[in-house]
Amino acid sequence: MCEDATLAKVVSFLESFSLSLETLRDISTRLTKNMIQGLGRHTHHKASVKMLPTFVRATPDGTEEGDFLALDLGGTNFRVFHVRVQQDERNVLKMDSEICAIPREIMTGTGEQLFDHIAACLGTFLESQGLKDQVLPLGFTFSFPCEQKEIDKSILIRWTKGFNCSGVEGRDVVQLLKEAVHRRGDYELGFVAMVNDTVGTLMNCGYKNQSCEIGMIIGTGTNACYMEEMCNVQRVEGEGGRMCINTEWGGFGDDGSLRDVQTEFDLEVDRSSINPGVHIFEKMISGMYMGEIVRLLLVKMTKDQLLFSAQVSAQLQTKDAFLTKFISEIEEEGTGEENTKRILSDLGLQWGAADLRAVRTVCDVVSSRSARLCAAALAAIANRIRTNRGLDHFKTTVGVDGTVYKKHPNFSEELRAVVRDLAPCCTLDFRVSEDGSVKGAAMVTAVAQRIAAQSHLIDDSDDDDDEPRDV
Repeated sequence: MCEDATLAKVVSFLESFSLSLETLRDISTRLTKNMIQGLGRHTHHKASVKMLPTFVRATPDGTEEGDFLALDLGGTNFRVFHVRVQQDERNVLKMDSEICAIPREIMTGTGEQLFDHIAACLGTFLESQGLKDQVLPLGFTFSFPCEQKEIDKSILIRWTKGFNCSGVEGRDVVQLLKEAVHRRGDYELGFVAMVNDTVGTLMNCGYKNQSCEIGMIIGTGTNACYMEEMCNVQRVEGEGGRMCINTEWGGFGDDGSLRDVQTEFDLEVDRSSINPGVHIFEKMISGMYMGEIVRLLLVKMTKDQLLFSAQVSAQLQTKDAFLTKFISEIEEEGTGEENTKRILSDLGLQWGAADLRAVRTVCDVVSSRSARLCAAALAAIANRIRTNRGLDHFKTTVGVDGTVYKKHPNFSEELRAVVRDLAPCCTLDFRVSEDGSVKGAAMVTAVAQRIAAQSHLIDDSDDDDDEPRDV
């Protein structure tokens, strides 16, 4: 079969991954309906998009300052940071940090093992930095679906991203951290604020850019948050102002609402995952799963005699052998072909020129679908904010973090282009939020302390007696 004929067959094979603007508009509309359901007092319990209140009601005002700790747990590494907020320079500095690996046996062990491991890493870091005798406030970025009860109380709904620690779902993760620190007994923590990484990204961007009202993560997993009108947040008392809502949009489709756009390869990724039936949207687009979708496609196409002379290597048949970073390397302008040759050879495959082009096409199609689905979801949020405020045109900044967005050569450009088509009355300025989950965690903690202090001062000024009140 000639090279052009092979490529034509490959393109035809991939048709199910092609999503028109009309389909994307429909997906955006479906997500909006899910968001409204998630905000409802009587409907949130059955919503696949959880729309979790974060109890973050304000962005930084520039008066925050001091030293903070930040803990970031959201993947296979756990990070500990010392962060300094400088009011005079309106800057957030990452002073020192340490990365602790989380072994597979801990990711799937008991909750006590996990939090003891976290507390041990934190203790080692404080010792190395000479901070063990200080009682510092801590921002805890915990990038899993949680129901936030207060800024310092958050209940894990379910594990994602390969974690499955027993005894944690349904419990307050802040309390579990405090208990682990108490078991050690060699240091203390100050005020602890619970922060989703998406909220941290928004807050970090918002410290320097007051127009930032959306945060988005596209990395190992995917999620977004935004500032919703309090009158629409029916699960929390209060009508005035706004609150940051953690959408947990990775769960979009868990109710079957995306079944018509799921391919057989998406269904297989879901079936073979650690949490079948959960986080369907995330499994279609995020870094943890994109490489596996490509691998399954290559295996099927090879068995159908479209690639590699119909010879499937043992490596290619190994689950998760095709890493998502390979997609970025293969699509890289200038070096993509040489990268493709290296990757395919390392996978034990015998390739020709037609195979190189076909593999590049497969990667293009999978990453493009991911960007377009993300754009549909982001457009739903932007259009909702504009509608909420009764605006003819809405302009805002989107704080973004995540390796897929930052490292894939074409992802961000396609996402922005499709958002413009799906939300023509919205202007979105995208800003990469470096270390957003870390610096943002410090900012959430700092803002929470500032508001608590201001509330305390107001309470005291209104109090006829001199008895202090709880905040």
